[in-house]
Amino acid sequence: MSTIEIINAEVLPKFEKLKTHHSSLSSDWFGQPLSPPAHYLFGMDRDHLHFFASRNSHAVFHPKSRFGEFQAELWKYDVAEFFLRAPDSNHYLEFNLAPNGGWWSCLFKETLVPMGENNPPIPGVIASGEVAPDGWNAHAKIPLSFLNEHLDFGPDSMLNATFILNSPEQIFLTAGAPAPGKPNFHRPDDFPGVRIRSDVTL
Repeated sequence: MSTIEIINAEVLPKFEKLKTHHSSLSSDWFGQPLSPPAHYLFGMDRDHLHFFASRNSHAVFHPKSRFGEFQAELWKYDVAEFFLRAPDSNHYLEFNLAPNGGWWSCLFKETLVPMGENNPPIPGVIASGEVAPDGWNAHAKIPLSFLNEHLDFGPDSMLNATFILNSPEQIFLTAGAPAPGKPNFHRPDDFPGVRIRSDVTL
């Protein structure tokens, strides 16, 4: 995928009402088909970047993950993720969202090198999730003020959506083109560009 769409609106509807705008991932890193697929969507309003993720399948998420709370090592279980890179530097953000709304984030100054020794949670993040035996959906809102300050977020940013699913026999999904070899999401030079759309009827 060459670009990732971000729907720009004054007010974004709830996730269920945005289904016609979801993007779907129906194969894993190695091209093996995945059914049911995973879905994601990015949106933006005046104050937040929104990340929606869902799948109509059972999820195994981190046992310490709690609705709306910061939790490390979510990637060891089922998780939706996005990676956002600054347009004019190597800085990028990794954001993890568990099916039940637990979340984690880290700023990197270059590939796999965190900004600092400590990794404080992004202030003002709001995350939620709904989990059922046969499916889940999760939503996170990240303040644009933070993204603007640390990553100069805008139309020249680069963005990728990824998933880790089917834990403990994990499979890896990426909206951007996978590279040869074992799965590795930390490839900021290969993140797709963004297309911010204000022409979508909601």
